Amino acid sequence: MYTVETLIDWYRGHAADLRAAREEQRELLAQRPMRPKLDDIEAEIAYLTVRALRPRVVVEIGTYHGWSTSWLLRALRDNGDGVLHSYDRIGAAAGNLPDELTRTRWRFTRGDVRAADLPADPGFVLLDARHTAGFARWYTAGLLERLRPGVAVAVHDVFHGRRPWPGSEGAVLLRWLRGKGLAYLTASRRGDPDLHDHLLSVKRRLRMSAPVHRHSCDPMLFFGTAGLRA
Repeated sequence: MYTVETLIDWYRGHAADLRAAREEQRELLAQRPMRPKLDDIEAEIAYLTVRALRPRVVVEIGTYHGWSTSWLLRALRDNGDGVLHSYDRIGAAAGNLPDELTRTRWRFTRGDVRAADLPADPGFVLLDARHTAGFARWYTAGLLERLRPGVAVAVHDVFHGRRPWPGSEGAVLLRWLRGKGLAYLTASRRGDPDLHDHLLSVKRRLRMSAPVHRHSCDPMLFFGTAGLRA
Protein backbone atom coordinates (compact mmCIF):
# COMPACT_ATOMS: atom_id res chain seq x y z
CA MET A 1 0.00 0.00 0.00
CA TYR A 2 2.66 2.52 1.02
CA THR A 3 5.60 2.72 -1.35
CA VAL A 4 7.71 5.64 -2.53
CA GLU A 5 6.18 5.37 -6.00
CA THR A 6 2.66 5.34 -4.58
CA LEU A 7 3.27 8.46 -2.50
CA ILE A 8 4.68 10.34 -5.47
CA ASP A 9 1.70 9.31 -7.60
CA TRP A 10 -0.65 10.54 -4.87
CA TYR A 11 1.16 13.86 -4.61
CA ARG A 12 1.00 14.37 -8.35
CA GLY A 13 -2.57 13.13 -8.78
CA HIS A 14 -4.01 15.33 -6.03
CA ALA A 15 -1.62 18.27 -6.35
CA ALA A 16 -4.22 20.97 -7.03
CA ASP A 17 -6.49 19.95 -4.17
CA LEU A 18 -3.54 19.49 -1.82
CA ARG A 19 -2.24 22.96 -2.59
CA ALA A 20 -5.69 24.36 -1.79
CA ALA A 21 -5.89 22.34 1.46
CA ARG A 22 -2.45 23.58 2.50
CA GLU A 23 -3.57 27.18 2.06
CA GLU A 24 -6.72 26.51 4.07
CA GLN A 25 -4.67 24.92 6.84
CA ARG A 26 -2.27 27.86 6.87
CA GLU A 27 -5.22 30.23 7.26
CA LEU A 28 -6.77 28.06 9.99
CA LEU A 29 -3.50 28.04 11.93
CA ALA A 30 -3.37 31.84 11.77
CA GLN A 31 -6.86 32.04 13.29
CA ARG A 32 -6.89 29.26 15.91
CA PRO A 33 -4.47 28.05 18.67
CA MET A 34 -3.94 24.65 17.05
CA ARG A 35 -0.44 23.73 18.34
CA PRO A 36 0.25 21.29 15.46
CA LYS A 37 2.03 18.04 16.25
CA LEU A 38 2.07 16.65 12.71
CA ASP A 39 4.80 17.82 10.36
CA ASP A 40 3.64 18.99 6.92
CA ILE A 41 4.68 15.78 5.15
CA GLU A 42 2.98 13.57 7.76
CA ALA A 43 -0.23 15.57 7.49
CA GLU A 44 -0.09 15.54 3.70
CA ILE A 45 0.39 11.77 3.53
CA ALA A 46 -2.60 11.33 5.85
CA TYR A 47 -4.67 13.64 3.62
CA LEU A 48 -3.52 11.83 0.47
CA THR A 49 -4.27 8.42 1.98
CA VAL A 50 -7.89 9.43 2.50
CA ARG A 51 -8.11 10.97 -0.95
CA ALA A 52 -6.62 7.94 -2.70
CA LEU A 53 -8.35 5.14 -0.75
CA ARG A 54 -11.68 6.95 -0.32
CA PRO A 55 -12.64 5.27 2.99
CA ARG A 56 -16.25 5.62 4.11
CA VAL A 57 -15.12 5.53 7.76
CA VAL A 58 -11.95 7.04 9.26
CA VAL A 59 -10.93 6.60 12.91
CA GLU A 60 -8.65 9.07 14.70
CA ILE A 61 -7.44 8.26 18.21
CA GLY A 62 -5.96 11.40 19.73
CA THR A 63 -7.07 14.80 18.45
CA TYR A 64 -5.18 17.20 20.75
CA HIS A 65 -6.11 20.65 19.39
CA GLY A 66 -7.48 19.35 16.10
CA TRP A 67 -4.67 19.77 13.56
CA SER A 68 -4.73 16.20 12.24
CA THR A 69 -8.52 16.23 12.56
CA SER A 70 -8.83 19.23 10.27
CA TRP A 71 -6.59 17.60 7.65
CA LEU A 72 -8.65 14.40 7.69
CA LEU A 73 -11.92 16.32 7.48
CA ARG A 74 -10.66 18.29 4.49
CA ALA A 75 -9.77 15.03 2.73
CA LEU A 76 -13.25 13.62 3.34
CA ARG A 77 -14.80 16.89 2.17
CA ASP A 78 -12.71 16.83 -1.00
CA ASN A 79 -13.79 13.23 -1.61
CA GLY A 80 -17.41 14.22 -1.09
CA ASP A 81 -17.97 11.18 1.12
CA GLY A 82 -17.09 9.61 4.45
CA VAL A 83 -17.24 10.24 8.21
CA LEU A 84 -14.44 10.78 10.73
CA HIS A 85 -14.81 9.25 14.21
CA SER A 86 -12.39 10.94 16.64
CA TYR A 87 -11.58 10.02 20.24
CA ASP A 88 -9.73 12.01 22.90
CA ARG A 89 -9.75 12.61 26.64
CA ILE A 90 -9.96 16.36 26.08
CA GLY A 91 -12.35 18.31 23.89
CA ALA A 92 -10.09 21.14 22.72
CA ALA A 93 -10.38 20.20 19.05
CA ALA A 94 -14.09 20.99 18.90
CA GLY A 95 -13.50 24.68 19.49
CA ASN A 96 -10.85 24.93 16.80
CA LEU A 97 -12.55 23.24 13.85
CA PRO A 98 -14.65 25.14 11.29
CA ASP A 99 -18.31 24.24 11.30
CA GLU A 100 -18.27 23.64 7.55
CA LEU A 101 -15.84 20.75 8.12
CA THR A 102 -17.53 19.18 11.14
CA ARG A 103 -21.24 19.66 10.46
CA THR A 104 -21.93 16.40 8.63
CA ARG A 105 -18.65 14.49 8.69
CA TRP A 106 -17.38 14.45 12.28
CA ARG A 107 -18.33 12.28 15.25
CA PHE A 108 -16.35 13.10 18.41
CA THR A 109 -16.26 10.94 21.54
CA ARG A 110 -14.63 12.36 24.64
CA GLY A 111 -13.06 9.91 27.08
CA ASP A 112 -10.83 6.86 27.15
CA VAL A 113 -11.00 5.19 23.74
CA ARG A 114 -10.45 1.80 25.36
CA ALA A 115 -13.96 2.05 26.78
CA ALA A 116 -15.56 3.30 23.56
CA ASP A 117 -17.48 1.47 20.85
CA LEU A 118 -15.33 1.86 17.75
CA PRO A 119 -16.72 1.67 14.21
CA ALA A 120 -16.65 -1.90 12.92
CA ASP A 121 -15.00 -1.37 9.55
CA PRO A 122 -12.75 1.71 9.19
CA GLY A 123 -10.70 2.22 6.05
CA PHE A 124 -8.04 4.42 7.66
CA VAL A 125 -6.92 4.63 11.30
CA LEU A 126 -4.69 7.39 12.69
CA LEU A 127 -3.21 6.82 16.16
CA ASP A 128 -1.68 9.73 18.06
CA ALA A 129 -2.75 9.36 21.68
CA ARG A 130 -1.14 7.98 24.81
CA HIS A 131 2.45 7.21 23.76
CA THR A 132 3.26 4.34 26.09
CA ALA A 133 4.18 0.71 25.59
CA GLY A 134 1.06 -0.33 27.47
CA PHE A 135 -1.22 1.64 25.18
CA ALA A 136 0.58 0.20 22.15
CA ARG A 137 -0.04 -3.31 23.47
CA TRP A 138 -3.72 -2.43 23.78
CA TYR A 139 -4.18 -1.07 20.27
CA THR A 140 -2.13 -3.74 18.53
CA ALA A 141 -4.15 -6.53 20.16
CA GLY A 142 -7.46 -4.74 20.70
CA LEU A 143 -7.72 -2.72 17.50
CA LEU A 144 -5.21 -3.56 14.79
CA GLU A 145 -5.70 -7.32 15.06
CA ARG A 146 -9.40 -6.85 14.24
CA LEU A 147 -8.97 -4.76 11.10
CA ARG A 148 -9.82 -6.23 7.73
CA PRO A 149 -7.06 -6.59 5.10
CA GLY A 150 -6.29 -3.41 3.21
CA VAL A 151 -6.88 -0.86 5.97
CA ALA A 152 -4.34 1.99 6.08
CA VAL A 153 -2.85 2.84 9.48
CA ALA A 154 -0.75 5.79 10.64
CA VAL A 155 0.95 5.92 14.05
CA HIS A 156 2.68 9.06 15.35
CA ASP A 157 5.66 9.36 17.70
CA VAL A 158 7.57 6.29 16.51
CA PHE A 159 10.80 7.55 14.91
CA HIS A 160 12.22 10.24 17.17
CA GLY A 161 15.57 8.73 16.23
CA ARG A 162 16.86 6.31 13.63
CA ARG A 163 15.14 3.58 15.65
CA PRO A 164 12.36 3.73 18.27
CA TRP A 165 13.47 4.05 21.85
CA PRO A 166 13.69 0.69 23.70
CA GLY A 167 10.56 -0.02 25.69
CA SER A 168 8.60 2.67 23.84
CA GLU A 169 5.30 2.62 21.98
CA GLY A 170 7.29 2.49 18.74
CA ALA A 171 9.30 -0.52 19.87
CA VAL A 172 6.10 -2.42 20.71
CA LEU A 173 4.57 -1.51 17.35
CA LEU A 174 7.61 -2.50 15.30
CA ARG A 175 7.82 -5.82 17.12
CA TRP A 176 4.16 -6.44 16.29
CA LEU A 177 4.68 -5.50 12.63
CA ARG A 178 7.62 -7.87 12.35
CA GLY A 179 5.55 -10.66 13.88
CA LYS A 180 2.83 -10.08 11.27
CA GLY A 181 5.27 -9.76 8.38
CA LEU A 182 3.99 -6.26 7.58
CA ALA A 183 6.14 -3.65 5.88
CA TYR A 184 5.93 0.00 6.88
CA LEU A 185 7.00 3.37 5.55
CA THR A 186 8.14 6.50 7.34
CA ALA A 187 9.06 9.86 5.87
CA SER A 188 10.76 10.89 9.10
CA ARG A 189 13.98 12.82 8.57
CA ARG A 190 15.51 10.62 11.26
CA GLY A 191 13.84 7.32 10.42
CA ASP A 192 14.34 7.59 6.63
CA PRO A 193 16.18 10.79 5.68
CA ASP A 194 16.48 9.73 2.03
CA LEU A 195 12.72 9.42 1.57
CA HIS A 196 12.15 12.63 3.50
CA ASP A 197 14.50 14.54 1.19
CA HIS A 198 13.03 12.89 -1.90
CA LEU A 199 9.50 13.95 -0.97
CA LEU A 200 10.72 17.49 -0.31
CA SER A 201 12.12 17.58 -3.84
CA VAL A 202 8.80 16.31 -5.23
CA LYS A 203 6.98 19.01 -3.29
CA ARG A 204 9.29 21.69 -4.68
CA ARG A 205 8.49 20.61 -8.22
CA LEU A 206 4.76 20.70 -7.38
CA ARG A 207 5.01 24.22 -5.87
CA MET A 208 4.48 23.07 -2.28
CA SER A 209 7.85 23.90 -0.77
CA ALA A 210 6.71 26.74 1.51
CA PRO A 211 5.91 25.29 4.95
CA VAL A 212 2.38 25.36 6.30
CA HIS A 213 3.96 25.48 9.74
CA ARG A 214 7.48 24.92 11.03
CA HIS A 215 7.04 22.04 13.43
CA SER A 216 10.20 19.95 13.15
CA CYS A 217 9.10 16.60 14.63
CA ASP A 218 8.01 14.03 12.04
CA PRO A 219 8.11 10.53 13.60
CA MET A 220 4.99 9.04 11.96
CA LEU A 221 4.86 5.51 10.56
CA PHE A 222 2.41 4.24 7.90
CA PHE A 223 1.42 0.69 6.93
CA GLY A 224 -1.39 -1.38 5.48
CA THR A 225 -3.09 -4.33 7.19
CA ALA A 226 -2.87 -6.78 4.29
CA GLY A 227 -3.83 -10.29 5.38
CA LEU A 228 -4.45 -9.59 9.08
CA ARG A 229 -8.01 -10.84 9.15
CA ALA A 230 -9.59 -13.58 7.09
